[in-house]
Amino acid sequence: MSLKTCRTRVSVREMLMPLLVLTAVLMLSPLLLAAREVRAADEGETELAKKAQNPVADLISVPFQSNFFFNAGTTDATVYVLNVQPVIPFKLTEDWNLITRTIMPIINQPSLFPHGESAFGMGDINPSLFFSPAKSGSFIWGLGPTFTLPTATDRLLGAGKYSIGPAAVALTMQGRWVIGALVNNQWSVAGWGHKDVNAMVIQPFINYNFEHGWYATSSPVMTANWTARASDQWTVPVGGGVGKLSKFGPLPVNMSLQGFYNADRPKGAADWQLRFQIQLLFPK
Repeated sequence: MSLKTCRTRVSVREMLMPLLVLTAVLMLSPLLLAAREVRAADEGETELAKKAQNPVADLISVPFQSNFFFNAGTTDATVYVLNVQPVIPFKLTEDWNLITRTIMPIINQPSLFPHGESAFGMGDINPSLFFSPAKSGSFIWGLGPTFTLPTATDRLLGAGKYSIGPAAVALTMQGRWVIGALVNNQWSVAGWGHKDVNAMVIQPFINYNFEHGWYATSSPVMTANWTARASDQWTVPVGGGVGKLSKFGPLPVNMSLQGFYNADRPKGAADWQLRFQIQLLFPK
């Protein structure tokens, strides 16, 4: 083979190589772009899920929380409570936000004792206000008042008292973790109910976020009724569950399912509870 022929083949190969590389890049670029978009969407879902787990996030949300309380009373009844809990943030200044959280319970309470009464309707509405720094770092907190209004449509479904007290929330976001607690205590100040109110609520929460919007969660609602006798003051649930943030069209929806065993509870209280929540999110 002549030297000229070899040089010709080498030059042709050198000319074709950039074209082959360019063709490969053009063929692979849609796949790489799609993979990047999927990864970005996944990271966006995870970040939005973490934001939804923050009680004082600058995010409008409307949770519909279904609670089933099993084996209540001597009739082993199942009490159902649907908590509609809109969360609406307001920007007060460049440095401060006001987060409003309102719990509106709809309750179905069958007879808990033989020949006892049953009731269905609205319970007492509980609004809370949290003043929170608008520019928080890894540590986030909020402070404010909480109220209970005697809006129950049946005397079995509420305390019949106006109550007020302080509320606080603190949490930290470290990597995939969201860990914190919400606490409040209320005292009755007026109303027609026969019993005074002195009650505390503690809700610790711990969440670990996986990919694709999935997360493991535990957020038991512990309560203490300080007016009851010592053996009947505390309700302490133990348990947890899973959740997932998904999108239905443009609307992000956060869904979770948790189960709890009431390790400590007043006499006649439910021993198990199941919580299923659908949270509609409206990010800015």
